[in-house]
Amino acid sequence: MIQEMRSSFNERFTAQGYARLLANLEVRCGGPIHFRVAETPIFLSHAQLDEIAEQGAVLALYLIANTKYLAAARRAIPSGFDVANETAHPHFLTADFAWVRSSSGKLVPKLVEIQAFPSVFAYQAELCSAYREVFDLPQSLSTFLGGLSEKAYWDLLRRTVVGRHNPENVVLTEVDPLHQKTFPDFHVTSQRLGISLVDIASLEPVGNKLHYRDAAGRLTPIHRIYNRAIADELIARNIRLPFDLSHPWEVEWAGHPNWYFLISKFSIPWLSSAGRFAVVPPAVFVDDFLAGLGRDSLSAAGVPLPATDKSDTVYGDLLLKPLFSFAGKGIEFEPSRGRLEAIPAEERSNYLVQQRMRFEPTIDTPFGLTQAEIRILYMWPDGGVLTPALSLVRLGRGRMMGVDHNRNQEWVGGSAAFYI
Repeated sequence: MIQEMRSSFNERFTAQGYARLLANLEVRCGGPIHFRVAETPIFLSHAQLDEIAEQGAVLALYLIANTKYLAAARRAIPSGFDVANETAHPHFLTADFAWVRSSSGKLVPKLVEIQAFPSVFAYQAELCSAYREVFDLPQSLSTFLGGLSEKAYWDLLRRTVVGRHNPENVVLTEVDPLHQKTFPDFHVTSQRLGISLVDIASLEPVGNKLHYRDAAGRLTPIHRIYNRAIADELIARNIRLPFDLSHPWEVEWAGHPNWYFLISKFSIPWLSSAGRFAVVPPAVFVDDFLAGLGRDSLSAAGVPLPATDKSDTVYGDLLLKPLFSFAGKGIEFEPSRGRLEAIPAEERSNYLVQQRMRFEPTIDTPFGLTQAEIRILYMWPDGGVLTPALSLVRLGRGRMMGVDHNRNQEWVGGSAAFYI
């Protein structure tokens, strides 16, 4: 969006430079990156990033303070996944924003979704550093938010993940972590923080404590878990853990699993109905939409809807989203009335319909203008405050912005934002 920077980068870009970027990342991250890395970062003003970072924090703090909302969200936690020792606030938060064109022609940010769950905090910092090193970006360009330096960023991540504990007693848990696409982030996290990477299904309960086997095979007590395992993958893969998640184990969670449900897509209809957040697109739960009140709410908010509601009626300006899915899984464009009605009645409260946002292409590339989705990464350490720390960018030219949805294209994929 800073045209001078954009033009300069495009003119100096070479395929050899991109190859060096990927090789640089492989060294930093312990192996190849198995998702597409964009050829380019984007260049924004500090004010643009600050605006959306502030918006995301305001939305999160509103939800955390809303006891009625939290009680409703808690009822949506699946049986067996309501974890004990819930923290007073999430340790991690992400808020995704799209740039769209308003009716007046102005470029404005809109919330895509908000999630109280860790993202690739370690990998993203390395990606920013690799872009800067390989493409010799000016030192006047910054990446870290919240007034953080690079050192302060890693210190904040260490405080948030490890807390007051010896790193030997802190683990990063995931389902089959060595074969996840996010392994590069796990590797960097483990190396930087000195914590072990462990399959959550390999934890061993002894008494009221959880343990893991260290590199030498010794049974080691766990005092704190940096959790990256999500419930929908455990459920989808029918993974039976060797311990009861709901038991009050003597362990702390860095990123308590309950917050994955408490701040998620479930919050968007609540934020929308609050009527005070222009950044939130109109959205309602599917059961409310089919009952009529939700449809009326969307219509009153200015969402174009067909005049009739027959089974073959298609809602061209709506998206259908499952509430508890990750990486864009299950999102459907232009659902029909019949598709909504096919969702079992008892499941309809686990889906929402939301006004479709048409991302405005703003990034000039050799393949034409490209869309950008910007994710703000927040950390909230014990005894600290909610802090916007870094941004993550997805570039794409398709209907979906995730890296899995922009394959076999160039100048798309995971990227980073630099600002002046």
